[in-house]
Amino acid sequence: MEQTIGFIGCGKMAQAMIGGMLQDEQIKPNQIIASSSTEKTLQKVTDKFEIRTTLDNQEVAAESDILFLAVSPKLYKNVIQEARTSVKSSVIIVTIAAGVSIEHVQHTFQSNVKVVRTMPNTPSLVQEGMSAMCASDEVTSEELGTVQTLFETFGKVELINEEQMDAIPAISGSSPAYVYMMIEAMADGGVRQGLTRDQAYRLASQAVAGAAKMVLETGMHPGELKDQVTSPGGSTITAVSELEKQQFRGAVQSAMEQCSLRVKELSE
Repeated sequence: MEQTIGFIGCGKMAQAMIGGMLQDEQIKPNQIIASSSTEKTLQKVTDKFEIRTTLDNQEVAAESDILFLAVSPKLYKNVIQEARTSVKSSVIIVTIAAGVSIEHVQHTFQSNVKVVRTMPNTPSLVQEGMSAMCASDEVTSEELGTVQTLFETFGKVELINEEQMDAIPAISGSSPAYVYMMIEAMADGGVRQGLTRDQAYRLASQAVAGAAKMVLETGMHPGELKDQVTSPGGSTITAVSELEKQQFRGAVQSAMEQCSLRVKELSE
């Protein structure tokens, strides 16, 4: 892969992506250029990845064959207006913000630029990300494959229709936060019963990681896997029964609904 990869914005998500690309060795450091609004961030990124950095968004826009807009949704309009006169006619724009539609990006660019809309998540930092992706009609299958290959350096990719994209933050984009809260709660319970804090976090975290891997690798229904753990009259079914009393499933689904509503608000 010989393209220049640009990042306008170089926060944690951008750094996770850059780290994955470089670790996979498909992209060399001199192929990546990134901008940030602060010298402190740029110095940190330069020291860590040895990529090119700048305070000038237009410089990144002008050099990039694939341009990641790695800023918060509220900054997209200003960043695009700043970059639109500098980008190459063949550039592929990659968005990573919730609620930012392909139509909105093209409208703000004032042209039918090639857009790949994505929703990654923070486990990309440890090459265990889950990203959803869709593309505008202007993006060829080969170009989409190139972007997908980049994302696969730091996790898994699911190709979906744009109509489904607003559902993604709730199920994979924001959901690591729910899981971290569950791990923290489980660890608190372990500490309450005499385990050290470090032991409790390791035990809870590995149990969650293992359970997720069981679902992914066996292809079995989560309910069936749950049933394998819950022996008649045992401690696990007692715990599951208490979770049902406390509306565990309902709380998760309600949180997801609120997340999706907020995404729709952001897109308006």
